[in-house]
Amino acid sequence: MHYDLIAIGAGTAGLTVADVGPRLGLKTAIIEKNKVGGDCTWYGCVPSKSLLKIARIAHSARTAGDYGVHVSAPEVDMARVREYIHTAIGDIHAHETPDKIREKGTDVIEGTARFLDPHTLDVDGQTITAGHVVLATGASPFVPPITGLDSVPFHTNHTIFDNERLPDHLMIIGAGPIGCELGQAYRRLGADVTLVDVNFMGSNDADATAVMQQVFEREGIRVVDGLVEHASMQGEDIVLRTNSGHELRGDMLLVAAGRRPNVEGLGLDAAGVAYTPQGITVDKRLKTTAGHIYAAGDCVGPPYFTHYAGWQAFQALRNMFIPLKAPGHLAHVPHVTFTDPEVAQAGLTESEAREQYGDDIVVATVHNDEVDRLVAEDDRSGFIKVIHRPNGTILGATIVGDRAGDAIMEFIMAMDHNIKLDGLPESIHPYPTTASGIQLLAAEFTAEKVMGGLIGTVVRTLIGS
Repeated sequence: MHYDLIAIGAGTAGLTVADVGPRLGLKTAIIEKNKVGGDCTWYGCVPSKSLLKIARIAHSARTAGDYGVHVSAPEVDMARVREYIHTAIGDIHAHETPDKIREKGTDVIEGTARFLDPHTLDVDGQTITAGHVVLATGASPFVPPITGLDSVPFHTNHTIFDNERLPDHLMIIGAGPIGCELGQAYRRLGADVTLVDVNFMGSNDADATAVMQQVFEREGIRVVDGLVEHASMQGEDIVLRTNSGHELRGDMLLVAAGRRPNVEGLGLDAAGVAYTPQGITVDKRLKTTAGHIYAAGDCVGPPYFTHYAGWQAFQALRNMFIPLKAPGHLAHVPHVTFTDPEVAQAGLTESEAREQYGDDIVVATVHNDEVDRLVAEDDRSGFIKVIHRPNGTILGATIVGDRAGDAIMEFIMAMDHNIKLDGLPESIHPYPTTASGIQLLAAEFTAEKVMGGLIGTVVRTLIGS
């Protein structure tokens, strides 16, 4: 069987190819050896947000007395929690099943793909050929080479959402998005939680990280600065020892130490595709060392975001079939850590902006206790920060607060369409919303710019006359 276009991997990037290919009039197929939908649907975004929803309910019940609502302490049924998570997964997967994909005109081939030559693939004994291929094989949890780790039971994000037991003490190796989100969730469900990492919350804005450290401390989540060097079992306890001299004991372990691209077992050498353990080698247009083969998403390497994978797949198709070429990489990808409060970042952080522009930047911040809606809902732990040039060109923004991931879109749109900070107040922002805090920040800049310039001089002269 011959196809014009084949996607290997049915996660976000592959599903984008499966959707767009038939629209271009191409005979298209998608190959998947595991579950259609990929990590986001089955092991990442969807189950984690479902768990966070339940954890927030439990937290609200425990803290309801602070607001005059007195309820008994919640009892958590982890079997029912798991059921809810998998119901959400199923409801979302229903829109991306093999049958749904076939209805859109793309063949679905279930099996393991391996290149025999640059245009020929073997899929569990079936030989197919392709004019063009998009590699979209994703990434898998990285398990660091810690002495003794293979002798203790541990979860990754591929197994934790099947867990039906609330641990007494959950230890987490890694304090990035997965570690922080699941750590806060399990703490709110009733477990003691300890995170171990040398870089709490990764490359997020320093002020945002400081806020989350305070939130975690207030909620009783312990963060240990260090690297785990040794793991062992002592009786029923899992024991971790760190390079900073800490010994930790718990009854459940989650390894959330990052991800590694899936590049092995594909026969990439036979296809003439170069790769390393860090990902498939691509140029700025996402083309591999084989001219008819492109790669997109996590298999290319970090940053590992679902929305970035979908964007890259679309860019790869543009570059594959349309003469006007488009960039395949972004220097800064908007992202959200879905803790409570959420941490959303777009463009440069303050430290990145200072490194690039020195002191030729302005940092404007509105704290949550200045935004009426956030005060009314007691969402005071956070801020809205924008980094801009003196002329109002927006370089980046950080928002910490409830639904920060939604609010950050205003800054993303502004940066994408070259709208300066003083252009934002021209649109009416509904009150009371988080967005009204953005208006407050932007209006302050606009007022200073206008009244400090020629217009301000003229207005003051007219009033004085």
